[in-house]
Amino acid sequence: MTTTENERLTALTREIINAAFEVSNTLGCGFLEKLYERALIHELKIRGLTVESQTSFSVTYKEHCLGEYHADIVVENTVLVELKCTDRLAGNHVAQCLNYLRAADKDICLLINFQKPIIEWKRIVSPRIKNLKTESLVERTA
Repeated sequence: MTTTENERLTALTREIINAAFEVSNTLGCGFLEKLYERALIHELKIRGLTVESQTSFSVTYKEHCLGEYHADIVVENTVLVELKCTDRLAGNHVAQCLNYLRAADKDICLLINFQKPIIEWKRIVSPRIKNLKTESLVERTA
């Protein structure tokens, strides 16, 4: 991955995270995941980004299609966004994102938790990408 591609992905993930903070600041916590999904899609579109929701990707095993999984949100046909409303993000959520990256043939997945007044997020990077770091941050909303 070139430096320019790395910078573009970093800027895109920051824009998505900023949009998630805006949704959290506006709605607060306590709603169902689907409402946050709709609000985040709306916010990303306001920001001029191309957004798809519930995009399906085939899961294969030895060239046999086992079924499909549906990404909550795909931004700019590049970044998967997996939303949660749970007490805390756990290892199984990260593993789920890694599997989604492999099935979708993408490099970045943002895992975002809206459950509490403190938004929690993780940037999950495909293992095939060597020079893009995984970030995690917990911040208080304004």
